[in-house]
Amino acid sequence: MTVEVQVLPTAQDAAMEAARRFVAFGQEAIAARGRYAAALAGGSTPAPLYLLLGQPAWRDALPWEQVHLFWGDERCVPPDHPDSNYGLAWREWLSHADVPPANIHRVHCEEDPERAAKRYEEELRAFFGEEPAFDLVFLGVGEDGHTASIFPSTPAVMESRRWVMANHRLGDPTPRVTLTLPVLNAARHVVFLVTGARKAVVVCRILLDPTLHRSALPAARVRPWAGSVTWLLDEPAAALWKDMRASSHAQGV
Repeated sequence: MTVEVQVLPTAQDAAMEAARRFVAFGQEAIAARGRYAAALAGGSTPAPLYLLLGQPAWRDALPWEQVHLFWGDERCVPPDHPDSNYGLAWREWLSHADVPPANIHRVHCEEDPERAAKRYEEELRAFFGEEPAFDLVFLGVGEDGHTASIFPSTPAVMESRRWVMANHRLGDPTPRVTLTLPVLNAARHVVFLVTGARKAVVVCRILLDPTLHRSALPAARVRPWAGSVTWLLDEPAAALWKDMRASSHAQGV
């Protein structure tokens, strides 16, 4: 596994770099294997990225009929609900993009999470075969260290067999469906897009402590076996990590 950290001045700059990498990894995948499979992130952080990808300047960036889009996780709400991860990508990007509808693989979990998880895993296995192999997985990280909908101290942290599972966050009435760590760690490229000062502490913990991959902090357990991990951070998200690293270097650690 290779790890890269890139710090951009603003959240918009981080989104621009994420869009550039989305296209570059897609061109690489299509040239090598004839198709591009990417899993998209949820939450509010990727909204500027999706807005960029929905602009006319990006519409000729890839042969969209060879692009397949999935989601790393989903809240179990209707697709037009404000909290829907699919809904965010649809509003900002996919509703005015050239991706064929058959290539948009959303999680249908608005009714029964367990059934939706089983259905989505079946869809992934039909698409990939014996082993999951996303060309790119976009992820975010929560202040508690969760990523996708893999929350600390929930069954998804230790799941090793299933590709997809229903998961619940303590105190949140909305169930989730999430890809599991075996799928995330089989990806060719993982990109964490993290912005804002509220994420500075967890970013610092993950990037400065190499033992965290053995902990229950889910984002730290994303370590692709044969792939790469890139952290795209804006300055506020990177500030504490940069300060701590500078202090360690000054002390000769």
